[in-house]
Amino acid sequence: MRISNFDPVSVGIFNRQIRNATLFVLVLFSILVIRLWFLQIVKGPIYRAKSEHNRLRLQDITPVRGMIMDRNGNVLIANRPSYDLFVIPEDVQDRARLLQDLERLAGLDPESARQKLNASATVPFRPVCLKKDMSRDMLAIVEMYKYNLPGVVIKVEPGRHYVYGNFAFHLLGYLGEISEAELDRGQYPDSKSGDMIGKSGVESRWQTSLSGMRGGEQIEVDAEGRKIRTISIRLPGSGSNVCLTLDQHLQMTAENAMIGKKGAIVALDPNTGEVLALVSSPSVDPNLFVCGTNRTIWKEIAQSKDFPLQNRALTGQYPPASVFKIIVALAGLEEGRIDPRETVFCPGYFFLGNHRYRCWKKHGHGRVDLHRALVESCDVYFYRMGKRLGVDRIARYAKKLGLGGKTGFDVGHEKEGLIPTKSWKLKRLGVPWQEGETVSTSIGQSFTLVTPIQMATMISAVFNGGVIYRPQATKWVGKSEAEKDYEFSPEIIRKTGIEQDHLEIVKKALIGVVNERGGTGSMTRFNDFTVAGKTGTAQVIGLKKDESGKRNYIPVHYKDHAWFVAVAPVENPRIALAILVEHGGHGGSTAAPIAKELIEAYLHRQ
Repeated sequence: MRISNFDPVSVGIFNRQIRNATLFVLVLFSILVIRLWFLQIVKGPIYRAKSEHNRLRLQDITPVRGMIMDRNGNVLIANRPSYDLFVIPEDVQDRARLLQDLERLAGLDPESARQKLNASATVPFRPVCLKKDMSRDMLAIVEMYKYNLPGVVIKVEPGRHYVYGNFAFHLLGYLGEISEAELDRGQYPDSKSGDMIGKSGVESRWQTSLSGMRGGEQIEVDAEGRKIRTISIRLPGSGSNVCLTLDQHLQMTAENAMIGKKGAIVALDPNTGEVLALVSSPSVDPNLFVCGTNRTIWKEIAQSKDFPLQNRALTGQYPPASVFKIIVALAGLEEGRIDPRETVFCPGYFFLGNHRYRCWKKHGHGRVDLHRALVESCDVYFYRMGKRLGVDRIARYAKKLGLGGKTGFDVGHEKEGLIPTKSWKLKRLGVPWQEGETVSTSIGQSFTLVTPIQMATMISAVFNGGVIYRPQATKWVGKSEAEKDYEFSPEIIRKTGIEQDHLEIVKKALIGVVNERGGTGSMTRFNDFTVAGKTGTAQVIGLKKDESGKRNYIPVHYKDHAWFVAVAPVENPRIALAILVEHGGHGGSTAAPIAKELIEAYLHRQ
């Protein structure tokens, strides 16, 4: 067939179509070449890194947290294996379904898990911990269905174990998951989301030392995110141990003595400031927080009317009651306003103007000097002596002896208490000081507030020659006793400057409180060594009549607080105690027997 037989118009159309098709193919091919050039040359390094990142993963290895021990090496806080469930967000295709499956299989709270996964959106390859310390049954179920749970990883992490439950909770503290606010502040630069950190007590104070150094391993994974092999590994560095000045046996004895009671006990070595025991009752078992805070349990604890989270030993502020007479006695002797040989007649009351101030002993103590006034805790004697001194002089000596200010305790937060002065009242309330308030202050009432740890520091100073030591609970920190990063040494805050003769006068009277006829602390007496102490009964509220109309009935929340401070043995002081039982009634009948039990537990065992 010859070309001349074709219609010229048809030939032109055909040639034009061939040219257009060829041009279209060339354009497409050019676009493909340009795109390949852009992806391989321009974006090549980026996609190469992403490819490697998809294949290679960096996984953290949590270090073993250091142990916490008492002064004799008894382990109080250790570690145990914890099976934790993690999810790698990048490997999850259907997040809603995964959370639904985990709720069904592992009992996860889907809302809480969703929030954690959303918070990790900027780092999709970082594992997010959704469940800590799974039970063996739960672990078996998750492992059985693991291949249907993409992105789920089970890690064996060291978990915290509080050996004796709520033992010394307020001193030892507890762990909690690090918050986003703490991460943003950079307070713990080596920590990551999901890490457990110290929230209070020793766990918080020594968080950096206890936590150790994080390790890591580089692993190769398949397309489903499953581990194929380990490429490299950096072993973690275990945390340092913390040895406390605490005596386990004494602490347990003190806690048992406070079962069913509210209050606090502080026991110090009066010559060094070492904390031998510190109890705040009621308490909490920190093992409840090891796996993360259960909202229901936390709400129940936080809203309890017993306030179990409050460290009453450091932040409980109470009227010191008759224990404060020690301060008035020393102030009067130092200022020359009290002659220890002078006697005062106590008929059971004291008049200031038209107001009658009663003595705790209805018919009075008769004629008493300073010694008998302290031994029998005569209110009338100290009403008179306090009036002579004035509130500002009393306040000055109270502060010298460690009241009205923080002690500087090395673990936890303290409150300062309150030692009132004329200027304080005028500034705070806008009205002048009244002489009747001085009378009340002289027996430890009115505006005066102290903490148990301040009282233990004060009684220590009376019997150690007038030295205020900083209370400390840490004996050493390090890998072992031979390899220490920190070691305890006594720290003197100040010397009171009170004359030794005046201290001796008061010390003899405090010995009499326990060992002489009529002494209010006689229930603490021992035959084989000498104990000195002072009772106190702090009025919570003045009641002329009981609320129910029945005689001798006082609601529990209106009952007096019971105080007792003590030192033993007087010949060579080794333990100083401050005991406060909220609404416990009389110090001599409630707090003093506890002191006897603690002194016996500590000194007889030694």
